[in-house]
Formats: sequence, structure tokens, C-alpha cells
Amino acid sequence: MAAGTCALTFASAISAQQQQPQPAPVKEFRPGYLTGYLAAAELPNSLELVPPAPATGSAQAQADDAFNKASQTLRDTARGKLATADAQLSFPAAADAFSCAVGVAINSTETPYLYQLMRRSLTDVGLSTYRAKNTYNRTRPFVAGSQSTCTPAEEVALRKDGSYPSGHAAIGWGWALILSELSPGQSQAVLARGLSFGESRSICNVHWASDISAGRLMGAATVARLHGSSEFEADMKQAAIEIAAQRAKGKLPAHDCAEEAAALAIKAKQP
Repeated sequence: MAAGTCALTFASAISAQQQQPQPAPVKEFRPGYLTGYLAAAELPNSLELVPPAPATGSAQAQADDAFNKASQTLRDTARGKLATADAQLSFPAAADAFSCAVGVAINSTETPYLYQLMRRSLTDVGLSTYRAKNTYNRTRPFVAGSQSTCTPAEEVALRKDGSYPSGHAAIGWGWALILSELSPGQSQAVLARGLSFGESRSICNVHWASDISAGRLMGAATVARLHGSSEFEADMKQAAIEIAAQRAKGKLPAHDCAEEAAALAIKAKQP
């Protein structure tokens, strides 16, 4: 009797998994990164939307330098550890960045539409920054100051990639806007996490404050454009259903949210 019950439970679990809606497979744009929702011609033009990168010696550049120095005081704290984690844009690790803010577990098994939505929007938002990035080719703070970063293994690649606007800040803010729509009851926490995600790039010494601000602008511009995609809108509806189902089941994030909150509470003394 017990064996029969066990077999029935297992079969029911398999059946439920098979019945859960799954998004259609999407090709990779490059290894590890899915093709976005937008064609290249549909991406917002960062050269027309963000102001020119601050000139060397300008008041903005001086303010950037002061902000950067203040941010470096957090490198050896729990906030610095979180900034290092925020540098990770590959999945599944990146899915956890906003799970505490949303209040549910985000993964490919239980929230497949949301998981893929985050992966695809990452591509769109990240690519939106490159017209300005490639044009201004701004030097990153760790290069300008001959210093280290949170991610030494990435420094060679980062030296070749323009600092302005910040792609990470754009992606973090884009995700924050998307997730706050999907889970409006948690919008305050989600948007705050989007801001901190961008600030992590200054703590990691790879972006100036003005890079981060310009990145957020591109994140917002791209999300606005994404709402014109019927495919994106359809995936948003499914993702909202998944979040509600996760919350109803009490599926909490996998990592320590109290620890994350304590790290985010650590602030640098800004000039």
C-alpha cells in the first residue's frame, strides 16, 4: 500500500511538471546569452538619449571621482561582497539578484517564463548602451587609477569595453522596472534593489557615477520599447502568473535575504 501511494505521488508530481506552461525555446545570441525580443533597428539609440560622457577635468568628472573614492571604502565590507555577486550576469546566478526584493524563488524550473524573460531582456537592455559606449569609449575608473576591481578575471575584457553608459546599471534598472510591474506590491523593494545593483558597479571600481545614471536611462528607454513587443507582453503575463503562484505556495528565495538586507544597509559617506 505504501509503495503504491509513493508511486502515485511520484506520477502526480511528474504530471504536474509536464502540465506547467513552458516558454518556447530561444536561440542564444552568443554563448550563455539568449536572443532578445527586439531587432537591432528597434533598440533605443543611446547616442541620442544620453548626454556626452563627461569631459576630463569637468565638474561632473570631478564629482564622479569623489563618488568613486567614497564607494571604494565599501570594498571590504558585506556590501562589497554583494557588489561582487551583482557583477555576475550569467544564469542561473543572476536570477537570484532580485529574488529577495520580489520575495519569491526565481529559477528555470518553477518560474520558467520569468527566468527566460530576465535572460532575454538582459540582451536587449545591454545592447542598447553600445552606440554610446563605442562612441565615447570612456576610460574605466580602475584603469584611470591603476587599481583593482571586484572581478580581477574580467579586467582584461573591461579595459576594452567603454565605461559610459554602464551596461550592468542599465540591466539592473531594466529588471527592476519589469519586476515592479510584475509584482507591484513589492515595487518599492524591487526599485531600491535596482538602484543598488547599479551602485555596485561603483563599489567594484568599474564604473563612474555618471556611467550608472546614463545606464539607468537606457534601461528605462529599452523597457518602454519592449512594451511594444507582443511577444514580450505575452511573456510578462505568464511571468506574473508564475510569481503569484510562487507566492501562494510560499516559495521563498534560496539565499539569505536577511544577510542581503544587512549588506544593503551599509552605506558609504558620500562627499
